[in-house]
Amino acid sequence: MLSRHELQNIIRGNEPSRKGEVIQAITCHLGGEKGTIQANPESKQFRIEEEEILTKYIEENGLWLSEPDEQWYIGEGAEQKVFGHPDSSFVLKTNHAVFYSCWEDYLINLLIHNYFFPHLAYELLGFSKTGLGLVAIVKQAFVQTGPATDLDNVMDFLIANGFVHRRNNDYFHPEMKIILEDLHDENVLTKEDCLMFIDTVFYLMPDFWE
Repeated sequence: MLSRHELQNIIRGNEPSRKGEVIQAITCHLGGEKGTIQANPESKQFRIEEEEILTKYIEENGLWLSEPDEQWYIGEGAEQKVFGHPDSSFVLKTNHAVFYSCWEDYLINLLIHNYFFPHLAYELLGFSKTGLGLVAIVKQAFVQTGPATDLDNVMDFLIANGFVHRRNNDYFHPEMKIILEDLHDENVLTKEDCLMFIDTVFYLMPDFWE
């Protein structure tokens, strides 16, 4: 049964998250340090200063990685590139968190995703610097492409699990106090008649912590 209190504890690092130990550690660190940032949280300067804090954490904890080899390149979307993995049951994704105002919000998205979809959990391996700037490198189970996903099935599934449709491919959960967006048919695949949520964009609603 879904529990906002449980999700709050996962984000705070007080309860375990599937494959989420590194994500939780960095999220808690950024949350604890953001009080030292003087810039407005909605400003570009805030993200610049937050990234400086994150970069120092990466250096101190040995989380720098090389970019995945281009020979493994599969494809890309607005926020990430997808690469194959030597173990064909996984893929690697590099994400520069363009959909989020700050890195903490991106990491919280990963924790929420892992809470709802543990069988498709993201594992944060580390970070790299690219032409787009800082990117996170995550590992996820590979899902073989099946028939095109019927978005009506996605809507039915989410509504049955307490979400409310807002517009287009965007939803919110009034009890969990979260928003879920961009659920087009490339982010939700269908495998053996089961919906596979491989890429999600979660946000916390303003009253999530109440």
